[in-house]
Amino acid sequence: MSSSNAVLANATIREYRDLIRNQDDEFIKQMPKVEMHVHIEGTMTPELRWPLAVRHRIPIPNPRTGKYCRDLSELKGLYDLLDDLEQGGVEGGMLRFFELYYGGFDVLRDEEDFYLLAMNYFQRAARMNIRQVQSQWIMCFLRDMSPESAMSHYIDALPYRDMIVGIGLDSLETDRPPLLFEDVFQRAREDGFKITCHCDVGAKDSLRHIAQVIDQLGGTGADRIDHGLHAADDPSLLAKVKEKDLGMTICPWGYLCYSGETQILERIRIIHDAGIKIAIGSDDPAYMEDVWLNNSLHMLRELCHFTDDDFVALQRYAIDICWASADVKREILAELQEYQKQAL
Repeated sequence: MSSSNAVLANATIREYRDLIRNQDDEFIKQMPKVEMHVHIEGTMTPELRWPLAVRHRIPIPNPRTGKYCRDLSELKGLYDLLDDLEQGGVEGGMLRFFELYYGGFDVLRDEEDFYLLAMNYFQRAARMNIRQVQSQWIMCFLRDMSPESAMSHYIDALPYRDMIVGIGLDSLETDRPPLLFEDVFQRAREDGFKITCHCDVGAKDSLRHIAQVIDQLGGTGADRIDHGLHAADDPSLLAKVKEKDLGMTICPWGYLCYSGETQILERIRIIHDAGIKIAIGSDDPAYMEDVWLNNSLHMLRELCHFTDDDFVALQRYAIDICWASADVKREILAELQEYQKQAL
């Protein structure tokens, strides 16, 4: 990621990580919450991955040693990606992230594995007072694979469409613009699916990609934007997001962790103050220094000066832009309003 912005020292990022991981913010903890931007594969903790690997007799390579991990402790050490960022910069850290992230798929071999992965997240979500776990999924195509592959997987998934609420696009964004996959998004729009797309922070041609998602993807533009933080750099894009009433899912810790840019914090504040409907997510928390939703919200309090009123507003936005049923949204909003009366 190239930038002229000030970059935080690795030691400072570690201090922030420890600060927000050790938070005990009662207001955030008790507040009813909705989380939309979390990849279920990104919740694969080392404590879950290791026993699955043992059960399936799958060795886990350690790229730092060129050998296989000997125990859980060694595997947990690989999850500290700040070491890789310090040694290889953002590109090295991101490559190691994807290596570790996709490597976690190897231990998902049968129905029980997927059940354990989902339940591991659901139990943690309940402890964080997340009030909605959507039983329908957003199926994201990998943009570093071909558009033909995306269409093939889309067609294969149609028999299970009752479990899928939306179609998305993620993974490595360089030279893979959203409109490269326009055919499958047009098909998804015609078939009645919601549409979203990742616009990653620091990606090449980020502003152009955000513009495509706002105006063109699926014929008329997406229903929501995942990430898209660079919209804060272009007032005209921000105005379009506001005009179309598009929601954005923002994952603040991942941006700060992988870029170290101090302007990350300013951009989040700009988008929120512009009245854009943003919902905070944890993205891939198991691979992002074990920082989950409550930790990410506390980060906004500590580093972006968000208040209790701001947090209530964020949850109102999240309820508004989520794709749950109207009845579910009314129920969660009523919980939030009751909490607001009692706590503020």
